[in-house]
Amino acid sequence: MAFESLTERLSGIFKKLRGQARLSESNMDDMLKEIRVALLEADVNYKVVKQFINNVKEKALGQEVLSKLNPSQMLVKIVHEELVELLGSGQSEIKYQTGRPTIIMLVGLQGSGKTTTAGKLAYLLKNKLKKKVLLAACDVYRPAAIDQLDQLAKSVGVDIVNMGTKTNPVDIAKEAKKKATADDYHVLIIDTAGRLQIDETLMDELNNIKRTVEPQEILLLVDAAAGQDAVNVATAFNEKITLTGCVMSKLDGDARGGAALSIKHMTGVPIKFTGVGEKVTDLDVFYPDRMADRILGMGDVMTLVEKAQEQIDEKEAKRTMNKMMDGNFDLNDMLTQLKQVSKLGSLSGLLKLIPGMPKISSEQTEAAEKEMRNLEVIVNSMTKEERKHPEILKYSRKQRIAQGSGKTMQDINKVLKKYEQMKEVMKRMSSIKKSGKMPPGGFGGMGGFGGFPGM
Repeated sequence: MAFESLTERLSGIFKKLRGQARLSESNMDDMLKEIRVALLEADVNYKVVKQFINNVKEKALGQEVLSKLNPSQMLVKIVHEELVELLGSGQSEIKYQTGRPTIIMLVGLQGSGKTTTAGKLAYLLKNKLKKKVLLAACDVYRPAAIDQLDQLAKSVGVDIVNMGTKTNPVDIAKEAKKKATADDYHVLIIDTAGRLQIDETLMDELNNIKRTVEPQEILLLVDAAAGQDAVNVATAFNEKITLTGCVMSKLDGDARGGAALSIKHMTGVPIKFTGVGEKVTDLDVFYPDRMADRILGMGDVMTLVEKAQEQIDEKEAKRTMNKMMDGNFDLNDMLTQLKQVSKLGSLSGLLKLIPGMPKISSEQTEAAEKEMRNLEVIVNSMTKEERKHPEILKYSRKQRIAQGSGKTMQDINKVLKKYEQMKEVMKRMSSIKKSGKMPPGGFGGMGGFGGFPGM
């Protein structure tokens, strides 16, 4: 995830600060120098860093942080506010039209992933925001782009205006707007052509489409991994066509995050959506305050809750949880729970959204996810009776399951041990619920949940 190294650096800086009862102007300057270095190492534009540090210092002195009994909390609050401002404050929302379609033009360089993003955006608007969406294939120079958008429209379940490669892109956009208006679509997404570099031909075409359909949003697709090059591309497009926002892809990668922290300040163009993976579901609305929380290691509970609401079957989860709390759940229920959790995304991604969770290494994450996959394969190799009554699993049955799943007897025993641990934890939680008393040592005395590595 982008910002990972920046998060680590800032956490270390604030941890040192928490050890001091009072803050002097001298050690505050030292702390600000460390933040400055951390931001520069994260590839944030030096002008942005300079302004950021000045703003933090000015606010800290203005709010008399030095005289506070807990200066670290005040400084974290100020840094958080400045990060939110840097990332775009309240400017990330799309303002949808009422009574007529909201028209979104997607622009960008060739190969930036506009077509894929058009499909992802259509999915997000249709499924999360309940909009009726129409796509328009205006990249007539690449037949593959039109075919790809056509396939994406089918997979997402939205309509498309596809007039082939022989029609002028401006005419396609015009027809798409007519259809969107006549058939009461909420949103029209126009996938435009790109070039390997910014040139007059490209900009003339984009401006002609803009004049013809009068879009409410012109969104530039930029790559988080491109660093300051992304800022330069945004500046050039904004000068020529006037952008309303950008979609930043690859924020799930190991990019340092400097582009995301620089682009709004340098260009005035806010981030409105972020790409966090390759799947059609991997596009999120961008919330500056939530991203600031993540950068400062505070997690992102709101995003976690939204993911759970979208992906988890509430009735099924409640039924399984009730069985677990009663202490009589079986291996089917355990598998159901794990499948529900896996719908929320990768384990490492989920842990980053939970405040106060310790960082786990990529090796620990990989091992945990491998164990979860093994568990699914092993349980699926059992009979209905074995899943319902794990106590009948003796040597001969375990041997058959091992052969059927391609796993070892040791793997089978691990799964059964996890099941017993989980059952025991739930039994204890049930007794706490009934008695209202905590066990000795609190929840720490109850053993780990699941027992996966790093958990």
